[in-house]
Amino acid sequence: MSKVVSIGNVNIGGANKIAIQSMSTFKIKEVDRAVNECVRLKEAGCDVLRFSVTDLEDAKSFGLVKKRANIPLVADIHFDYKLALACIDGGADKIRINPGNIGGEDKVKQVAVALKSANIPVRVGANTGSVEKEFLTKYGKNEISLGESALKNVALLEKYGVDNIVISVKASDVPLMIKAYKYIAQKTDYPLHLGVTEAGGEYHGIIKNSVGIGALLSEGIGDTIRVSLSADPEREVKAARAILSSLNLIDDAVKVIACPTCGRCEWDCMAFAKKVEDYVERVKKPLKIAVMGCVVNGPGEAADADLGIAGAKEECAIFVKGKIVKKVKKEDAEKEFFGEIDRCIL
Repeated sequence: MSKVVSIGNVNIGGANKIAIQSMSTFKIKEVDRAVNECVRLKEAGCDVLRFSVTDLEDAKSFGLVKKRANIPLVADIHFDYKLALACIDGGADKIRINPGNIGGEDKVKQVAVALKSANIPVRVGANTGSVEKEFLTKYGKNEISLGESALKNVALLEKYGVDNIVISVKASDVPLMIKAYKYIAQKTDYPLHLGVTEAGGEYHGIIKNSVGIGALLSEGIGDTIRVSLSADPEREVKAARAILSSLNLIDDAVKVIACPTCGRCEWDCMAFAKKVEDYVERVKKPLKIAVMGCVVNGPGEAADADLGIAGAKEECAIFVKGKIVKKVKKEDAEKEFFGEIDRCIL
């Protein structure tokens, strides 16, 4: 079991729930927009939000946003240790740095001293684009070079007394990502931040992240996740919640199961299922809803659903825990079923 690290009021590691992270796609110097982003993503289910800090104006803005934020904020910093110091002073809940590009060991030491003084964590690690050359030369591009490169960064921070550390070893290649995290999990008890880097657009990105993150979480590896997508950060959060829900690692998400349909289906089950998913997207309650293609075996297959519906040629059957409670005309199905959903979630 990994050690516990606190990111603001969110604890990761140990027996704590898997925390969902995302990252804003615009400059934090747009302060009002950034504050609204915090609210929007927190409502969507995000636990921790990261912003890039690229210059001193960003760093100043980070402190302004932090004062108004309703969610723990992480400052993502490269190349300039002064930005890290400024964000620590500005109240950052966590810093993400690469000690290899922050400006030399003396600069890393200054950041380490500030981290210890503020008692906040730092995320370090490696991805396939930032592996230390010495390990690439010795091992090639594989899980060992990724893992050992990350551990070198950890050791440098530990040298100056920092032990409030989160580690990531991301790769865009899913099998390599899985191997790298398994490797690092055997070497350390620091919490692990899971993700597939450069995963791509929403469709392929969700698949790659689901396979990589899901495989590791199913084996008990990982403490916080980011589903990196070339898409709106809210889509990242939604996908992350779906991954956790599918593994029963989150207890406040609505699960919608739906029939893939076949020749017996005589109503638009697919479209109805999409409407249900959209309707309950932001609901945070342990509820299982089933949308089934026909009444031949729909209620039976979804007997453990809290609420379900199955279609027929002229009518739909609404059922609770596998037992039909009412039948309605197909044209009334949406109104009747959504009314039943409302009763379940209120």
